[in-house]
Amino acid sequence: MKTKTLLAALFIASIAVAALVYLWTRTDQKQAGKTVFEVYYSPQCGCCGEYIGYLRASGVEVQGKLTENVQAVKERFNIPRQLWSCHTSLVEGYFVEGHVPLEAVRKLLDMRPAVDGIALPGMPAGSPGMGGVKTEPFTIYSSINGVASPFMRL
Repeated sequence: MKTKTLLAALFIASIAVAALVYLWTRTDQKQAGKTVFEVYYSPQCGCCGEYIGYLRASGVEVQGKLTENVQAVKERFNIPRQLWSCHTSLVEGYFVEGHVPLEAVRKLLDMRPAVDGIALPGMPAGSPGMGGVKTEPFTIYSSINGVASPFMRL
């Protein structure tokens, strides 16, 4: 009788340990309450590294994903071609395309709208990670099923 009880306890303990190991080691979009950006970028692009630096300096967790085919990433996330920039991020299930200021990402994550993601098309001067001076407000777009519409202006 004691052997069966001991075996059952060991079995339950091994399941508990396996569950804890799984929870501890899995890659999650949230780590210690921080927003995690998966940034897909080309190793040849310098401004992508600057954007990653901007995110990290703001306290954001970043997982850099070097890829030689950033276009395939954009197509996988169904990002409209007119919204494309040099790098693509995945944040809590949304895409964030280009040099989007964190203010827009925070609004996205606070509102949780039924969109696929947001984008700041091109590589506008003065945007996070880009040099130069901002000369006009940035229009950030949202996208649903490949259809873009204005999300906010900064």
